[in-house]
Amino acid sequence: MRRTTGNLVRRSFLLLLASVLCTLTGSAAEQAPKAKKAKPAAKAQPDLLAIPQVAKDQVICFALYTVHNHILKLTAQLYPLEDGDSHTVRLELQRDGQWREVATTQIVNPGWTAPFRVESWDMTQEVPYRVRHGEAAVYEGLIRRNPAEKLEIVVAAFTGNSIYPGHGGDIPRTDIVENLKRIQPDLLFFSGDQVYDHNRHYAYWLKFGRDFGEIIRITPTVTIPDDHDVGHPNLWGAAGKKGERPTGDDGGYYKPVEYVQEVERAQTSHLPDPFDPTPVQRGIGVYYTALNWGGISFAIIEDRKFKSGPLGLVPEMGPRPDHVSDPNYDPKQLDVPGAELLGERQLKFLRTWAADWRDAEIKAVLSQTIFCGGAHLHGSYANRILADLDSNGWPQSGRNQALAEMRKAFALHIAGDQHLGTVMQHGIDDWDDAGYSFCVPSIANLYLRWWAPLTPGKNRRPDLPEYTGQNVDGFDNKITVWAVANPSPEANHDKLTTRAAGFGLVRFNKPQRRITMECWPRNVDITAEGAKPYPGWPVTIQQLDNYGRRAAAYLPTLKVTGLDDPVVQIVDESNGEIVYTLRIKGREFRPKVFQAGLYTVRVGDQDRQPQEFKSVRSLPEGEQAELPVQF
Repeated sequence: MRRTTGNLVRRSFLLLLASVLCTLTGSAAEQAPKAKKAKPAAKAQPDLLAIPQVAKDQVICFALYTVHNHILKLTAQLYPLEDGDSHTVRLELQRDGQWREVATTQIVNPGWTAPFRVESWDMTQEVPYRVRHGEAAVYEGLIRRNPAEKLEIVVAAFTGNSIYPGHGGDIPRTDIVENLKRIQPDLLFFSGDQVYDHNRHYAYWLKFGRDFGEIIRITPTVTIPDDHDVGHPNLWGAAGKKGERPTGDDGGYYKPVEYVQEVERAQTSHLPDPFDPTPVQRGIGVYYTALNWGGISFAIIEDRKFKSGPLGLVPEMGPRPDHVSDPNYDPKQLDVPGAELLGERQLKFLRTWAADWRDAEIKAVLSQTIFCGGAHLHGSYANRILADLDSNGWPQSGRNQALAEMRKAFALHIAGDQHLGTVMQHGIDDWDDAGYSFCVPSIANLYLRWWAPLTPGKNRRPDLPEYTGQNVDGFDNKITVWAVANPSPEANHDKLTTRAAGFGLVRFNKPQRRITMECWPRNVDITAEGAKPYPGWPVTIQQLDNYGRRAAAYLPTLKVTGLDDPVVQIVDESNGEIVYTLRIKGREFRPKVFQAGLYTVRVGDQDRQPQEFKSVRSLPEGEQAELPVQF
């Protein structure tokens, strides 16, 4: 007993000593906050991308569609099926109160997609549809009629769909969907990074569908993948070659071809047929194409698929091949021979599209990101990047080629990716001689960026901040900044507004040829009285502002009879190149040109043989003449 009692005494003393030491340690920790504290055991985090188990009647998650040139293309996205389940999916339409099956298709794997194509589509009718699988699964939606008669066409644009809690990604998208239901846009555009997991696109894509399916099912939708969608932190596609580095800076695709094909099938198989469907290297497909909807002609391009990787092309002048931080760098030396941006195939497409105005009154380009370096600070206030080769400001020659083709159509550019809402007008040889771009903010902002030039912008409006106005990016590209939705400087990892999250609206007023851009924060009823977009918005421009180049001379004023709003094309006879093509408003137009000389003028429309006038001599600005055009 004595030995046992002694053991108990010693044990009690040790416990008391440990308790005192713990108390002292705790007091010391309070007095010295820098001392390390024992961390509690981490709780198991829920898998945000867990694929839910669904009943047989719920296996159709969502569906996307577009209608173009009397062709309906619709892709249904299914949850995983079990062995023995049918792989046939059916499309039914409701006509005269009756459901009729119009098409069947087979599920394509990997990815569980079901693509449909219905030709000879009547674009004047609004038609309920339903997708069916097996005996019980039904997914219903509405194919909108082409809103060609509407005076204003509204596009809602998005980018950067992070779902991670640290920056508000776990906040439901209910506010966005409710706003979309209120304003009923004519087209939805998701410009990339719908998926931020580099290995589980399929699971993330299902969540995207659950979040936005309520509005996608009844609205034509353009989705195009960007770098994170295909499993890259950054992407320089290099025409599909095999990438050897997960960072992507050597050019090409690092993920297996089958993974890239699955992503593009899920996100783009519902788009209109590609302009040139020839695959790039290793059988990776292309999707660059045109979509005509509501009298607005959209060119959908692939910023990164043909773009060269910087590694080995450009000397490294920073912590990584695509970031320049050396203050002594020469921007001109970055524009190296052989560096591609859009590639000749897409430039040819833009050239053809810019000259085609069938059923179109205004044109716009949809792509992943804008043609400049659109931010200075990356990730934090302390990290200034002098030039970012992931941006479309590089290579400069390719950037200028793209802008030159786009301005021939007087096209607005709508894009995302920069994690920062901006409106800029681009310049090639001089400020403002090309078109405007609207970069929309992220749905939830994974990675903060700021536009913060070291020198104030020139020729800015007196009521605008110093960071607006004429400036250059890190590649010496000329840009004029009109509005920026910079994040708040204070750290806030829970609220979306301080992280400059939100979405964009573009309103195309066809009678007045006016374009209004709005940049909205999250969790705001944008239809409520007093609701305000981000400071600096809305920004309104005229269609003709998208070719802001100053005239060197003018052609005689066209006086058209017998045809309203004709298409006018100007061709420079010194080199045979199209200067621009435009559907004018009304019957009178004075074409501007950019050098004195002789020009061919074509006037007409898709259902009329154009009138052609050769060797029309340009005139100085102060000299007037008329050219009658009769139909």
